[in-house]
Amino acid sequence: MLNLSPLLYTTKDRFDEFGTVVDHPTFLKSMDLTTDEKQKIDAARKDIRQSLRDGLSQALREKGYDGETCDPKFYIQGSWAYKTLNRPCQTPPQQSDVDDGVYLPLSIMKEEEKPHLAIGDFFDAVYEVLKPLCDANGWTLERKPNCMRVVIATYAHIDLPLYAIPDVQYKLLKAGMEERGIPTMDGIIANAATQSWKKLPSDKILLACDRGWIKSDPLQMKEWFELEVQDKGEQLRRVIRYIKGFRDQQWDERGPSSILLMAAACPLFEFESKRDDEALLNVVRGIPKALRDGVLSPIDPKVYLTAALTEDEIDSAAEKFETLARYLDAAINASDEAKSSACLWMREMLGDRFPNRPDLIDVMSKAALPAAMAAIEPQPGEMEILDRSKSG
Repeated sequence: MLNLSPLLYTTKDRFDEFGTVVDHPTFLKSMDLTTDEKQKIDAARKDIRQSLRDGLSQALREKGYDGETCDPKFYIQGSWAYKTLNRPCQTPPQQSDVDDGVYLPLSIMKEEEKPHLAIGDFFDAVYEVLKPLCDANGWTLERKPNCMRVVIATYAHIDLPLYAIPDVQYKLLKAGMEERGIPTMDGIIANAATQSWKKLPSDKILLACDRGWIKSDPLQMKEWFELEVQDKGEQLRRVIRYIKGFRDQQWDERGPSSILLMAAACPLFEFESKRDDEALLNVVRGIPKALRDGVLSPIDPKVYLTAALTEDEIDSAAEKFETLARYLDAAINASDEAKSSACLWMREMLGDRFPNRPDLIDVMSKAALPAAMAAIEPQPGEMEILDRSKSG
């Protein structure tokens, strides 16, 4: 029986014969953005925020929106906030997605309860402010159904969801942050700022999109996931990244969304001490049934996240995860002599980002296995390459 965990994640240093620390490759490390890539994304995010601070208020006033204040506030959300962001596996078309919400008070929309007419102006104003910055940096700026998107590199883009929040809460939030020396929502991770944010009523936070203004509170999802990690441990966060890495290997584009995978995986997760491979297996064994049964949003029990997929896409996804479970189970239960095969099986599923280093795999005693099971060399089934899908 093999322990594949050292090839998924490790905190241990390796040393050469002279006592020098040498690199220990892992699947998790291979999915990390490089330091330069992170710095480029963060610098772009800050430049975008500064441009909007400097110009959005004036752009909106020129369109006739002259409320007491038009200064935008910002909130980082999505995978970057969840700490589950992976480097893209196939570039192009895949890119790392960073979400940075832009918030304005409802008063500038003039129609406090139902500000439909402001959506086009909101998007247009953001576009006009950011276009010179994007042209100067060679970035691409485009409108998406639920956000403005700035493509800053072949490997990454920054999405800007546009929100409106009630004036009273906006002023309280602004005042609360200024009292604590937090001039913008860049510091939202700070405890005090987060507490101020929590005072916002979820049903009053409105997202501008092609369907109109819809209720949407990004903090709810972040709080749900952070509570899951707090309760179950950091291993859960790593398992989410592993299955997202599998998704990106098997689908050139689309596939199950990250939120769908998180919502499906969290109820299935069981902590396995020092065994990320077994924790991963527990989850992928259960995902096919979860997908076929339908996965509910963890913050809205009336919404099925699987509704975004067709029946054929759900079946395709379930079959791919069934195959991953079969290969992973066979690799874990393989013998010492089959370590090279186990690596190949995992690379078949996870791609060449999974290290081909059988020498780093730990061998576990078979004493705990039933005699009949220990005597049989496991096989993953046919070693076929899964067809990649752009829609399933």
